[in-house]
Amino acid sequence: MALVVYLKTVTELRGKGDRIAKVTFRGLSFFSRVLENCEDEARFEQAFRWPIGSQVDGNEMLEIQVFNYSKVFTNRLIGTFCMVLQKVVEEGHLEVSDTLIDDNNTAIQTSISIEIKYQTMDGSVKVWSDGEFLDIPDDCDGTFQFETDSLLSGRSQGSRTSPGRSVHGIPTFRKTGKGVFSAMKLGKTRVSKDGHKKGDDPAILDAENLDRKVMRLGGGVDHDTISLASVTAVTTNVSNKRSKPDIKMEPSSGRPVDYQISVTVIEARQLVGLNMDPVVCVEIGEEKKYTSMKESTNCPYYNEYFVFDFHVPPDVMFDKILKISVIHSKNLLRSGTLVGTFKLDVGTVYSQPEHQFHHKWAMLSDHDDITAGCKGYVKCDIAVIGKGDNIKIPHKANETDEDDIEGNLLLPEGVPSERLWARFYVKVYRAEGLPKMNTSIMANVKKAFIGENRDLVDPYVLVQFAGQKGKTSVQKSSYEPIWNEQIIFTEMFPPLCRRLKVQIRDSDKVNDVAIGTHFIDLRKIANDGDKGFLPTMGPAWLNMYGSTRNYTLMDEHQDLNEGLGEGVSFRARLLISIAVEILDTSSAEIMSSTEVQIEPVSNISESATGKLEEFFLFGSILEATMIDRKIGDKPISFEVTIGNYGNQIDGMSKSSSAKKKKEDGEESEEEETELIHNSSDEEAEDDEDLTSVPSTPPMKPVITDRNYFHLPYFEKKPCIYIKNWWQDQRRRLYNSNIMDKIADKLEEGLNDVQEIIKTEKAYPERRLRGVLEELSTSCSRFVTLANKDQNLSGRTRLDKERLKSCMREMESMAQQAKTIRTQVKRNTVRDKLKLVFNFLHRLRFLADEPQHSIPDVFIWMISNNKRIAYARIPSKDILYSIVGEEMGKDCGKVKAVFLRLPGKKGFGPAGWTVQAKLEMYLWLGLNKQRKDFLSGLPSGFEENKAMKGTGIQTVPPISLVYNMKQVFQLRAHMYQARSLFAADSSGLSDPFARVFFSTHSQVTEVINETLCPTWDQLLVFDNVELYGEAGELRDDPPIIVIELYDQDTVGKAEFIGRTFAKPLTKMVDEHYGPPQFPPQLEYYQLYRGNCTAGDLLAAFELLQIPYDDDEIRRALIAVHDFAVPQIKIGPAGRAALPPIDGPTDSDRGPILPVPLGIRPVLSRYRIEVLFWGLRDLKRINLAQVDRPRVDIECAGKGVQSALIQNYKKNPNFSTLVKWFEVDLPENELLHPPLNIRVVDCRAFGRFTLVGSYAVTSLRKFIYSPPDKTANNWTHTARLANGYMALTNGTSHSCPHSHPISHPSGDIVVNMDPEPNIKKMNTVVKIDSTTAAVVKVDLNEDEMDKENEKKKKKKKKKGEEVDEEEPDESMLDWWSKYFASVETMMENLRAQEAALAEAEEREDLEIAAESAEIKADDFPVKGTKLKEKSKDKKSSKDKKKNHEGTEKQPPKRKVDELVVYNKELEIEFGNFEDWLHTFNLYRGKAGDDDDHNVVDDDRIVGRFKGSLCMYKLPLSEEIAREAGFDPNMGMFQSIPHNDPINVLIRIYIIRATDLHPADINGKADPYIVIRLGKTEIRDKENYISKQLNPVFGKSFDIEATFPMESMLTVAVYDWDLVGTDDLIGETKIDLENRYYSKHRATCGIASNYSVHGYNVWRDPQKPTQILAKLCREGKLDGPHYGPGGRVKVGNRIFLGPTEIEDESGLKKQTEEHLALTVLRHWGEIPRVGCKLIPEHVETRPLLNTDKPGIEQGRIEMWVDMFPMDVPAPGPAIDISPRKPKRCELRVIIWNTDEVILEDDDYFTGEKSSDIFVRGWLKGQQEDKQDTDVHYHSLTGEGNFNWRFVFPFDYLMAEEKIVISKKESMFSWDETEYKIPARLTLQVWDADHFSADDFLGAIELDLNKFPRGAKTAKQCSLNMVLKEHELPTISIFKQKRVKGWWPFVARDENDEFELTGKVEAELHLLTTEEAEKNPVGLGRNEPEPLEKPNRPDTTFLWFLSPLKAIRYLICNRYKWLIIKIILALLLLVMVGLFLYSMPGYLVKKLLRV
Repeated sequence: MALVVYLKTVTELRGKGDRIAKVTFRGLSFFSRVLENCEDEARFEQAFRWPIGSQVDGNEMLEIQVFNYSKVFTNRLIGTFCMVLQKVVEEGHLEVSDTLIDDNNTAIQTSISIEIKYQTMDGSVKVWSDGEFLDIPDDCDGTFQFETDSLLSGRSQGSRTSPGRSVHGIPTFRKTGKGVFSAMKLGKTRVSKDGHKKGDDPAILDAENLDRKVMRLGGGVDHDTISLASVTAVTTNVSNKRSKPDIKMEPSSGRPVDYQISVTVIEARQLVGLNMDPVVCVEIGEEKKYTSMKESTNCPYYNEYFVFDFHVPPDVMFDKILKISVIHSKNLLRSGTLVGTFKLDVGTVYSQPEHQFHHKWAMLSDHDDITAGCKGYVKCDIAVIGKGDNIKIPHKANETDEDDIEGNLLLPEGVPSERLWARFYVKVYRAEGLPKMNTSIMANVKKAFIGENRDLVDPYVLVQFAGQKGKTSVQKSSYEPIWNEQIIFTEMFPPLCRRLKVQIRDSDKVNDVAIGTHFIDLRKIANDGDKGFLPTMGPAWLNMYGSTRNYTLMDEHQDLNEGLGEGVSFRARLLISIAVEILDTSSAEIMSSTEVQIEPVSNISESATGKLEEFFLFGSILEATMIDRKIGDKPISFEVTIGNYGNQIDGMSKSSSAKKKKEDGEESEEEETELIHNSSDEEAEDDEDLTSVPSTPPMKPVITDRNYFHLPYFEKKPCIYIKNWWQDQRRRLYNSNIMDKIADKLEEGLNDVQEIIKTEKAYPERRLRGVLEELSTSCSRFVTLANKDQNLSGRTRLDKERLKSCMREMESMAQQAKTIRTQVKRNTVRDKLKLVFNFLHRLRFLADEPQHSIPDVFIWMISNNKRIAYARIPSKDILYSIVGEEMGKDCGKVKAVFLRLPGKKGFGPAGWTVQAKLEMYLWLGLNKQRKDFLSGLPSGFEENKAMKGTGIQTVPPISLVYNMKQVFQLRAHMYQARSLFAADSSGLSDPFARVFFSTHSQVTEVINETLCPTWDQLLVFDNVELYGEAGELRDDPPIIVIELYDQDTVGKAEFIGRTFAKPLTKMVDEHYGPPQFPPQLEYYQLYRGNCTAGDLLAAFELLQIPYDDDEIRRALIAVHDFAVPQIKIGPAGRAALPPIDGPTDSDRGPILPVPLGIRPVLSRYRIEVLFWGLRDLKRINLAQVDRPRVDIECAGKGVQSALIQNYKKNPNFSTLVKWFEVDLPENELLHPPLNIRVVDCRAFGRFTLVGSYAVTSLRKFIYSPPDKTANNWTHTARLANGYMALTNGTSHSCPHSHPISHPSGDIVVNMDPEPNIKKMNTVVKIDSTTAAVVKVDLNEDEMDKENEKKKKKKKKKGEEVDEEEPDESMLDWWSKYFASVETMMENLRAQEAALAEAEEREDLEIAAESAEIKADDFPVKGTKLKEKSKDKKSSKDKKKNHEGTEKQPPKRKVDELVVYNKELEIEFGNFEDWLHTFNLYRGKAGDDDDHNVVDDDRIVGRFKGSLCMYKLPLSEEIAREAGFDPNMGMFQSIPHNDPINVLIRIYIIRATDLHPADINGKADPYIVIRLGKTEIRDKENYISKQLNPVFGKSFDIEATFPMESMLTVAVYDWDLVGTDDLIGETKIDLENRYYSKHRATCGIASNYSVHGYNVWRDPQKPTQILAKLCREGKLDGPHYGPGGRVKVGNRIFLGPTEIEDESGLKKQTEEHLALTVLRHWGEIPRVGCKLIPEHVETRPLLNTDKPGIEQGRIEMWVDMFPMDVPAPGPAIDISPRKPKRCELRVIIWNTDEVILEDDDYFTGEKSSDIFVRGWLKGQQEDKQDTDVHYHSLTGEGNFNWRFVFPFDYLMAEEKIVISKKESMFSWDETEYKIPARLTLQVWDADHFSADDFLGAIELDLNKFPRGAKTAKQCSLNMVLKEHELPTISIFKQKRVKGWWPFVARDENDEFELTGKVEAELHLLTTEEAEKNPVGLGRNEPEPLEKPNRPDTTFLWFLSPLKAIRYLICNRYKWLIIKIILALLLLVMVGLFLYSMPGYLVKKLLRV
């Protein structure tokens, strides 16, 4: 059925403008497209369609409104056209032209032309008879045809109903019990009257029938384009005056949870500083843990594992800061100097995929100097594990060193690797409405002394961000403090801390207390897209919520004020703004410290946050029921508050907005309540003395039943109303509401799709298309609506940016939804569903508005002046708008509100009890919009106003009196419940249900001792009076609340769970018959708090009772006599209702059963039960179970097992199979549960219940006979594909030609590898009747081992490969293990790459289609894709991808096994292929949040057996098969269950990531194995101080099944003193493995060998195993033929036939052939299944003290050998490889260009006293130095000095093994494995001060650059570009010589060359070293010659003469000669002058 309106034209319009039309029918409005620039005529030419579910009444109206469209302002109405549809209903088709009328109902000139079609029911099928109904002209905007009920409806789409109720175009039919599993069935719609047959209909219209109709309609309509519309679209004339209540009662946040954070610090690199001794500190919150100190290195290797345990609420956990710091030279005496830190919050880690970062590099920065740049990198793993989280831990073995630091930074995806420093400015302006935080006594004392009344609070604001805190100043005594301060944080951007915490605190001398807390999520105030914006916010008000406002010294709800849990009252509001500025660290004036700064800021204008508007809140309580009896019978009132308005008890603070309304502006001292009640003059003028009425009058409650009261409101409903003033920021809330509604609609649709898939109904893809269609239309509509904004004042930058980004998102979402819609096919539904769920998350994220405006509304129940219980309603949900989409979802609607206890009281059982249930109507809007506030109330009331007089129409009523009353009978058909919560200690419950409707309640009978009660009971509620119009009640009846309780003999019944339902309503004038009546049974999900607690199967109908004719006559007479009529319902009225069947079962007394039309249609089934045995039964009441029996019961019938005579001797049953017949519903989804109970038969006929289990779904046990006609290949192909999925292969089909030489019906499987074909798993589907060849090419771990393989380590370009074929004798089990691990890692990487590629391809397709480009035009993976910023693949990964194909050296040929990184049980379906294990429970169930009781503790044993059920009669063929044993029924060919002796061989390889058990953060683990009474404790072989121990041990135990079948492998921590602690354990059920068809006794190896490391270890050879399997499966074969072929069934396999023995001789054998068949056994039709390969499984270790959190993992495997066959050989030797003793000889020949550090005392020349130091990493204490080359003037040094480093080396792991005591107090040595790295350093020797470090080089001995041939060729690039240079390994080269550079960092943290060293490295084994010994330095034996050093290299104070000669003579020789000559000359002149006077005298006197 549909009504189609075709809007043609609107003519004679006035003026020019944009026009839009709105067409409304039954409250559902559609808008036309906008016609731009129309003049006098608007040609819309547009069709609108309403799919409808019930007949159109002739009195119904169609309304069309035409508007002038405006982008900015509201649309202006031109005129309206209304018409009654009577003529349309009669004729079905009508064309109309008419004039419009304006607001005053006056006709205007403008006329409209429309065409209307009405399609009624078409027989039993509601498909359009007219082709054109599918061919509706499309919308010009490219939006879809309106096939769906989109958001354009302007009403809440809040109700969720199940699929199959309704359809558009293509119908679904309701199955019995339709809507199974839906959690809520509200808003239940009228089922379309489409000839619904009674009983079980097909779930959906027959496909052929449908297709035929479609063909008739649209010619060749493609199925892949049909969409089904929303189920609620056919909510025909539903007034929708009710909202959906939330079923989850308990607040989820605030409750503490267990978390475990594990951090592995692997190594650090490029630390800034010279010759450091670094320690890494890991700090989370207050806890700190340190690694050990590594000496003299800038790249220390730690590999240390730390675990932090927390028990805190999630919010607290995720806000904790995780800080990784590196500290230099920390010891006991000094704290060390901080090198750098890295910090992120725990929430960032938890939001990562798998909740972890693995092998990522954390970049360190210096928070004291932000200009400094990177301070180094720390490589670490971080994982956050909550209870129940499963983290995929990558395999520990063979981890390659990730050298690409830049490509693997520890950053979430999308964060750029180059993070910048930024300033975060948090401006705090002022606060309002603070509560008093001091007692009034103190205030009164102060008032007496000082004479003034002070505000009782001293507030300040605390802001926390990224581990830093900033505080404003304290404003003394102020309820309205003004700060005007800004707090500045300096942090890296984008920050890795997601939330900013803003808290108002009260300053107190003793203890500061939080007043309110708010968290700001930075992701919501920023956008990191291309057109994004930096975090910005405000100035905006933040509303803070917390505990109630009355001050007490010990506030029990103080946690709420700290931000934990949901606030229960408004506390204050704070005006703040946030801005971020990116810093330019290169500018000089920048402050380099990150200290928090506080600065004053200027005041902000009043209008900055928006215009202050008067709002009006109105509410009416229509019903108050389910009031908890504990409250007592004192009068009860309800108070509604918004902010501080309406708060009568404790709203103490003054409201600034109210003050501003005061005319005289004086300081008013009245409290807010006075302000409210005594309004100022201005208000009086406005509102005629309107006073607020915030609470209902107190009223004494009336008893409903033993648990609950109700308030007797009946026809008089109390009202509340409050005037309140807020800044007008409604636009924010409107946009949020539109998105919320789109998200609700989408969620509802997705739930529909999931339910269709879950209940296996047909065509989920059509429904998904409908959902996407709706989404696309709604998103486009959002863009239209959100763009208009009338109120521009107070718009912040965030408002503008958010609007832009939301519109961009919505546009792209609309486009993507369109594209995905076209891609939805039957096989892609599930994948696309995941994609669409991403849309839902995006919508929810966008809808959350970070800037608050109007505070939330609180409803409090008050009794005895105490606040008892509350409900909190977001103000946006009740906000009114004239545009339907913008209106809050609960605005103007009746909502069922459940009140709950505040704070921690609301946790646990107390929180599950409903404190009160209100049917409440709320409306919030601007005071000027007040005229509409009553519009949504149920009709039929009169207003009762408090005052009479003028202007009365504007005064709201204080109560509503309903004069319209309808009388109903409610019938609750309570059929059964299942999977209930176990409330008694027996593990069962005694459940009964209590049904509440309005003020009535009834209970079902109690069914004793069951978790799956079948009540089969009809509860009849007579004379239920409901107020309001009949039509509205029909479509919107009140909800029914159903609560289940456990009856206890003593004390009160215990709550089990609760659910809600809506009844199907039948009015007097409706026919009670198909398709709507009687109602069908449906499953309702029960909730207990936030956890599910089972399902209820029931149906509810509400039947209007007609009045008796006599009574109506009497009433009319009374009216005539002016008396008040009292109409009573007479017997005739009740007789008109559908009859109720009397009790069918006389034993049950007056209990009415569920009527026949509602109870399901039953069929006869036979249930066969396989009784195998009982295991691990615990004691009951201290007595052991001795003679147990199993009782099976289903739907009242059942069977008992044989009695086990002596449980200890043999716990298996003697009779294996029994059966019983039972009547069950034909609809499998309605099958009742099957109960398994175990009782112990004691003496004197007593029985004790041991434990029970309920099989809730029998579907997997339903037997379906094999289809003989079906092709065997389909099964094979399915199995093979499954097998490939298991082996990470991909399935390809590739036809393979072959001459047909085989007999007909044979299929050949060729195992010969072909060299040119890329190895893939290929399977071809072939008809089994033809002879054909199937080529099955094997996986890497299979036959192509014969060909070349990729090398284990990935090699870089140009690397030399000189790897010879390994000698067979060198290989051992560990070679096989490591090769297998490498294969597993490669497979995982390939899988991830394939997934990523598929996702990228899909994204490209979506993008391509939305841009209308073909996907083929896009570059394929490897080109453009790599450039996407999202693509985190680094350049190294790209290189890997390119080289992986080209230059991968061949991998050496090693036979492999399969390494599973999970338990074998997960991989093979728990080995329940025929034998199932049912856990038996006893004891009261624990709630998920109750940590004291864990479900595992309730398990008292296990029942092993199986079930098989089938409809009777069964076809005869089965019984006629050969060898059919009638006693065994369907359980043919299962083994006997007699005791059997088995040898169990357990191999333990290693454990990883063990939880530390000792104070030092380590553990001393050893293995304990328990099986039955045998216990092996390997205590003496504990491994000291190791969290990743390699055990390499095997243990043999002889056991007898079934007595000893549960194997426990535990890891304990050895302690010197005290008992050893359990770290963790894992349990393995060996019996299920032993009997499984997958043959889990001993894994099938990949190759058959008779000697060597891969020797066949099963005592049975492959030929024997194959023969046995063929015999058991009744298969023909195996027949071995010539030419290496074997035939099994109709398959022929080919393979090799030769084997080599130890002496190298080749023999003929059939074992390879047999092994080939075994490895492909899964492909054998009928009996085939995958056999378990040779493997290693990884099992999690668990500890009961920390339930649900892994304590580590253990790698192991188990072999089992029956003792009655030949004994197996000795166990394989898997003992850990012993490290090889090696010796590394390093000769330092020369150095060159070493930087000169010293200045000469005498000459000032630069020189250095050079020496070289070297050591192997981890052996710093064995460091060796050369002698000193003194006084090098050129940087050249000559040494000829030999270092000798002996070490132990593990070749496979490429690690050096060091054993040493950690400290002098250590008991024994600890073993470390560290990479083989040689460090060489060059130093300048100083004698009187510390030596100066000049530079260093670290060589990774496994791959280091080849040395340069000469010093000139040696450059800095050898270090900087190490990745690009060819590398060598000393372990392969053995000897290498060359020049290497020394490097150090300069002041700018850049590498500089500080010297070059010529060295020779020579590696020898110990044997070679002993044969050819050498001396250290230049000593004997084989001494090195002395270096030829220049004469200048000496020490001056040891040879002073030499020093004079060299320092003085050489340099100053000529100077000295000149000085001597000059001196001689001087002496001569002096002598001359001295002697000349005497000679002159002598001469003169001639003496």
